[in-house]
Amino acid sequence: MRSRPFIANLDMYRKVPVDLLEGTRRGSILSTIAVLTMTILFLLETKAFFSSQLKTNLALDSNEDSQIRVNFNITMMDLKCDYATIDVVSVLGTQQNVTQHVQKYPIDQSGVRKSYQQRNLKQHDVQLFDATVEETIEELHADGEDAVSLDETTFEIALEENEYVFVDFFANWCSHCRDLAPTWETLAEVMYQAAEDRVENQPDVHNYSDEDYNEAIKVEMPVLIGKVDCVDHQDFCMRQAIRAYPTLKFFVDGEEKGVYKGHRTVIEFTHFIAEMEKEHKGHKHHDLKAAEATEIATDRLVHTKEHEDYATALSASRHLHQHSWSDVEHPGCQISGFLLVDRAPGNFHIQAQSKGHDLAAHMTNVSHIINHLSFGKPFSNYFIKKGLQNTPAGFLDTTRPFDGNVYVTHKEHEAHHHYLKVITTEFDPEHGTKKNKKNGFYKPLDKNRAYQILQSSQLSLYRADIVPEAKFTYDLSPIAVSYERTSRAW
Repeated sequence: MRSRPFIANLDMYRKVPVDLLEGTRRGSILSTIAVLTMTILFLLETKAFFSSQLKTNLALDSNEDSQIRVNFNITMMDLKCDYATIDVVSVLGTQQNVTQHVQKYPIDQSGVRKSYQQRNLKQHDVQLFDATVEETIEELHADGEDAVSLDETTFEIALEENEYVFVDFFANWCSHCRDLAPTWETLAEVMYQAAEDRVENQPDVHNYSDEDYNEAIKVEMPVLIGKVDCVDHQDFCMRQAIRAYPTLKFFVDGEEKGVYKGHRTVIEFTHFIAEMEKEHKGHKHHDLKAAEATEIATDRLVHTKEHEDYATALSASRHLHQHSWSDVEHPGCQISGFLLVDRAPGNFHIQAQSKGHDLAAHMTNVSHIINHLSFGKPFSNYFIKKGLQNTPAGFLDTTRPFDGNVYVTHKEHEAHHHYLKVITTEFDPEHGTKKNKKNGFYKPLDKNRAYQILQSSQLSLYRADIVPEAKFTYDLSPIAVSYERTSRAW
């Protein structure tokens, strides 16, 4: 066979036979699959390019703020606003005005917040005993005790036989009670003298036997001044809901009418008794006995210009102090506000405390509902809806894990303690937010900052002589978390 010349074999554009260009069903299927695959890959790559992912970073906390804000709204279920106080303890020992941004609202037995803010809660301006009473309690008792010692049985008899009864529930170990004792005994002597003067003014008093005279004294007594030692009669005082010492209760016709909260001086006591008598009998009643007792107290105790100025100063603030509501109507207290605490380990606690009382530890119940507790700047409703787009799902709950939790103590000398690990968290502002313009140029907005909380709680036991407290111990994590949106390169 004759071979073709070399030049004829060099052909870079050979023709493909027609039979190789014919389409087949298998080729058509493979081609269709290939086109669909490439289209899907293109769409997915395009979607990934226009979408972003949330990236989590960990780093040392670079927050340079010296303080951090603690926001709270806590309901004390069985602690009156009179005694509910907040104290802050920091390892740095920094002092602050804790009450500056704190409000208290009394809660009734149904848990309904009262429509007004509680005022004069600690009563730092209340006189705790009468400085014009110069005799000691031993000297006053030298001629007998006029303040009647009561137990559960004699207390009921006293309520039945006397229209008005004023009782001091005290503890013999209480320092405030010991300071008040001479004042209380002097008040009893004043009431006895007022009754004695009224009897002496009766026309046929010279015909009275000793028994008749004593009975007349009892009838003319403006009010029976009594006292109950709650150390000797602990169960009885518990049934009377005595939570602090001294507690001064006033009874009218056997019914409790309130707890005295004013100045603890003899003259102020007599003014209070006179007002209670007027309230009960009416201001125009022809036989108001307590007014005479006020005159006797003034004559007995006001001897100098200093004494007169002292009584006048107390009288000027008398309208600030009214007898409190009954415990049945106001058992609880809602405490809300914020604290500025050092960025260092520490704690804040809600405890029962009073400048003018020593509290009964076994009667202190710090069961509470945490309506809200968070750190940092509070979130507005708009920010909650729009500003958390650059955070993971459920992020808001991690900043307030205590919200709605109820912590009830069922036994004496118990309280819940809470432990919080606070984690600084930063995240990008929401999309569409305008950038800050400075010096004619736009710069990105600063990152938003929030604080996530890891929490745990436990029930703690107290010694019998220690007043329980609801305690919140916090510690800031040295590691900060940040979230940022990242996009994928094409």
